[in-house]
Amino acid sequence: MSASGLDVDGVTLTAGTRHLVRDVSLTARPGEVIGLVGPNGSGKSSLLRAVYRVLRPAAGSVRVDGADAWSLPPRTLARTLAAVVQEQAADLDLTVREVVAMGRTPHKRLLAGDTAEDAELVDAALTAVDAAALAGRPFDRLSGGERRRVLIARALAQRPSLLVLDEPTNHLDVRHQLGVLGVLRRLPVTVLVALHDLNLAAYYCDRLYVLRDGGVVASGPPGEVLTAGLLREVYGVSAEVAVHPRTGAPQVTFLPGAD
Repeated sequence: MSASGLDVDGVTLTAGTRHLVRDVSLTARPGEVIGLVGPNGSGKSSLLRAVYRVLRPAAGSVRVDGADAWSLPPRTLARTLAAVVQEQAADLDLTVREVVAMGRTPHKRLLAGDTAEDAELVDAALTAVDAAALAGRPFDRLSGGERRRVLIARALAQRPSLLVLDEPTNHLDVRHQLGVLGVLRRLPVTVLVALHDLNLAAYYCDRLYVLRDGGVVASGPPGEVLTAGLLREVYGVSAEVAVHPRTGAPQVTFLPGAD
């Protein structure tokens, strides 16, 4: 794997007369892990859909390594970008191994069979997300958390240079949340990830973009962005933010019932 650069420049997304995202710009340098945070409805998922080419911008551009993502042939983009979305396809009548092997499709000729290299990459992807023991099981009989890990493995098997993930830790227990984000942190790729858990975002991300009402209200390293004032303004909650003595990352403690 290698790492791609991502440039989102002035993207506006609409649904009818309603703006989902308005004039959003962000940059991910090769190898960075960039986090999108913000309350529900702030535009995180919509912005990701513009990056992985499901929701076409009404204005602005999305560029991967300088090329307009919306002008690239789908197969070419699929060799560069892999996405893990919130909507899980639970009705796939396939084994876990077959689902993960689907990640190899952009790199294969039509009707070409699996190679030894494909098998090795599938095995490595399953191992990376602690799902090797699930390989022979039917995908549609897995729990929500197990399916989530398998879909992340499929994205890893794709060998992208840019990974886009929408709430990848949803449905995962704490051990697998840390395991999956640890894998993403170690990969030699660029990662754009939407996260609800601010402490996970603070620890694993190089930089954060905070969205509210479809716009970016703050961006920068977690230690600069995550402040008590910003959390009060954006989330409407009281919190204390301190530097964790062991990790060195900001640690957010919410204060239930406080004004």
